[in-house]
Amino acid sequence: MRTTTRRGATVAALAAAGLLLAGCSTTDTAEADGGEGDLTPVTLQLQWLTQAQFAGYYAAVAEGYYADEGLDVEIVPSGGDIVPQDALAAGEVDYAIAWVPKVLGSIEQGAQVTNVAQVFERSATLQVAFADSGIASVADLEGRTIGSWGYGNEWELFAGLNQAGVEDFELVTQAFDMLGLLGGDIDAAQAMTYNEYAQLLETVDPDTGELYTPEDFTVIDWNDEGVAMLQDAIWADAARLADDEEYQETTVRFLKASLKGWAFARDNPQDAAEIVTAAGSTLGTSHQLWMTNEVNKLIWPSTAGIGIVDEAAWERTVKLAMETHNETGATIITSEPPETAYTNAYVEKALAELEEEGVDVTGADFAPVDVELQEGGN
Repeated sequence: MRTTTRRGATVAALAAAGLLLAGCSTTDTAEADGGEGDLTPVTLQLQWLTQAQFAGYYAAVAEGYYADEGLDVEIVPSGGDIVPQDALAAGEVDYAIAWVPKVLGSIEQGAQVTNVAQVFERSATLQVAFADSGIASVADLEGRTIGSWGYGNEWELFAGLNQAGVEDFELVTQAFDMLGLLGGDIDAAQAMTYNEYAQLLETVDPDTGELYTPEDFTVIDWNDEGVAMLQDAIWADAARLADDEEYQETTVRFLKASLKGWAFARDNPQDAAEIVTAAGSTLGTSHQLWMTNEVNKLIWPSTAGIGIVDEAAWERTVKLAMETHNETGATIITSEPPETAYTNAYVEKALAELEEEGVDVTGADFAPVDVELQEGGN
């Protein structure tokens, strides 16, 4: 296997083309009628920029759900320069959003954090190739140039490669865009269903003068390959959960309002997309709605209630984290995580209160909306 890095020129080219999808940093606070002094201050660290990947939390601010629970929530975006679980473990924030495999590695290194709500039930990570590339399966990646962002986002890819016995490939450190694929530098590029995949469908095919369509690409979905790992979860400070009764109560209230925000995003995707835009995201209108819609698919319908950590999915993620080897031969973790790595105790209380209020916490009848992407995501 060969490893190559191609980043700066690609990012610059994407920005010049107007395709770089990024949100500016913003701080959001909820205000109750009685004033901020009546509310408990809470800080939530995101794992990326302001965008509809986090629509539920922004909706909970805008719709007053946090304030209803007596919370003044500040949402802190990241841009890759902040490791959410590290900020949480260091006491810099009260809660954080992060992928489970990444946090498992941090826990093994000593971070005392706990998954208190598994918001995304399904993985959004894809590997995408042109339909005429001859890549239709993981096995077809043998001898190909494969793009990956790194930073802990690559583990499902390696799990798939390990499972298929693919050993001869060139790994390219991909920028957070699809220019490498579009320019022919990458045979199969990493993409999230809610972001980079949409970037392809917002791009004009130079051969036809029309936007690319799904038929122009082949997609490897790690859910279908059986190597999907749990992604966006809400993490809390394990030490504070152990001995701080006020923090325990705040956690239930925070989860209740957050999950109610996600129910709002499910039932009002257009409004949720507009809320995120108002919060500071610079993504285009159609792209923002696409993202909201695709993220909803990762949550709804929920098997046991939004936020519940499914034991089988957790154990699969842990098993893959222990057995999957990357290009250096390393694994994410070397042993089972502690029992404090996750708990359903707080989310179960939050869900019970939501159900008492008549909130649909499973979304059994959820149906995604149809989104027509425009050039550049506008």
